[in-house]
Amino acid sequence: MVYVLADMEYQGININADFLNEYSKVLTQQILSLQDKIYQIAGNSFNIDSPKQVGEILFDTMKIPYGGAKTKTGQYSTSEDKLAELAEEHPIIGEILNYRGLMKLKSTYVDALPKMINTKTGRVHSSFNQALVATGRLSSNNPNLQNIPIKTEEGRQVRKAFVPRDAHHLLMAADYSQIELRLVAEISQDEAMLEAFQSGQDIHRATAAKVYEVPYEAVNADQRRAAKTINFAIIYGAGAHNIGKQLGIKRTEAAQLIDQYFRQYHGLRKYMDDSVELAKNKAT
Repeated sequence: MVYVLADMEYQGININADFLNEYSKVLTQQILSLQDKIYQIAGNSFNIDSPKQVGEILFDTMKIPYGGAKTKTGQYSTSEDKLAELAEEHPIIGEILNYRGLMKLKSTYVDALPKMINTKTGRVHSSFNQALVATGRLSSNNPNLQNIPIKTEEGRQVRKAFVPRDAHHLLMAADYSQIELRLVAEISQDEAMLEAFQSGQDIHRATAAKVYEVPYEAVNADQRRAAKTINFAIIYGAGAHNIGKQLGIKRTEAAQLIDQYFRQYHGLRKYMDDSVELAKNKAT
């Protein structure tokens, strides 16, 4: 594989720098608009990029319930996890998370990628590592091409900047076709899942149709994306809190989606419950 990876690094990938430079201007306007909105809600201007000032505004000035301990330096924690946990307490928290997301997208990808284009080849040359990640998966760094955002519309725009090098080349995506879900369908013998696979349906679209109670053909991209998250999250044991965080929705909404999911895939629910009972019995 070393020779294959070396060739991948040597070939690199073409990036439309002009597209990203223009998109950077769009993001700047969105960030400034969010900044004004946050100031208006807070009734005060402050440095949104300063965790200390954010904490003071949210929990001292606005009196939003904090809960939990402060950091070692005596400050309020305003980490992404903490703010996501408190997002339902006040709308300003969601806006701050949106602001941070756009700032990270702009600095990490939109502004950084054009600067990494090799002047001789006109392409970006990432490093691929076989023996770096503990799980054994291939990793990519400088830049990390495996972590280009896709969950938000703003993130998906970044992917449009990756283009073939010329008219004689194209970009091709290849992946296993929902391999974990196929295994789960076989092991659990869930009728609805088996039927979806056997009829050649896209399992994520089929799940979205069932969970959102819309015709298969009417499922939109956001619904399919949410169903994909739910499919994989549930089979790996995630609950309402985790799924709600991934989808950016309230925990109660996530719990309703999970209930709806298991009403459709009751065979999977039975298999999971039976597995837990089997483990308990074996343990005793």
